[in-house]
Amino acid sequence: MTTLSEYQAELSHVPADDAVLAALAADSRVGAQRLLDQYHRRVDKLREQRLELRYRSRFEHELWPTYPLIAGIDEVGRGPLAGPVVTAAVILPHDFALPVNDSKQLTHNERARLFTGIMSQAISVSLGVADAAMIDRENIYHATELVMGQAVGHLTVTPDYLLVDAMTVPTAIPQRKLIKGDANSISIAAASIVAKVVRDELMAMYDTVYPGYDFAHNMGYGTKKHLLGLAQLGVTPIHRRSFSPVKAQL
Repeated sequence: MTTLSEYQAELSHVPADDAVLAALAADSRVGAQRLLDQYHRRVDKLREQRLELRYRSRFEHELWPTYPLIAGIDEVGRGPLAGPVVTAAVILPHDFALPVNDSKQLTHNERARLFTGIMSQAISVSLGVADAAMIDRENIYHATELVMGQAVGHLTVTPDYLLVDAMTVPTAIPQRKLIKGDANSISIAAASIVAKVVRDELMAMYDTVYPGYDFAHNMGYGTKKHLLGLAQLGVTPIHRRSFSPVKAQL
């Protein structure tokens, strides 16, 4: 009789062999039925992911025949009181199949895994960064636009078209602004993941440089611990002086 470990090895690949599935279905052992149930749930999840991926790549599939190199553009960090805005531009291959989504909908571990996959599979990835001084000088919206353009300019290949999350990039390259783009475009979703992972790492680093503000956990947002640190320790070089809670401490 086939052991449960042998069945488990056979089911590690999807789709599994039909003969193995038939043997499992006829096996009365509780463990065998549990393995079969787990396999079917895994298949259902993969099918759901493929359907979601197809839906979120609909803009890319519409544009690729005319514009083979599409860059997704997104930003992270417009709302915090401290730290930079980080933008990312990502050009994905047409066969990209990782289950990317809006970075805010993913766990830390999911973002980390997807970040690795994006960086290894993307045709080109680049960043743009607006520090606190630039944000104060230009205003948050314009600074974000400028560094989105910076990210596009840093790509190693020139994209034919841009898909942008709810903003306009100052460039002559044709583009489409998508509302909730990180949930509707795999290219924008990939960019949102890259920008989020990079910015989170920067804020964790700043937490060691400027302890007492809890930057590693609040990412610069105005949480209770952050505001307490601001009141007790004052304004740091990475604080945005044009933002009201910071301005009040100057």
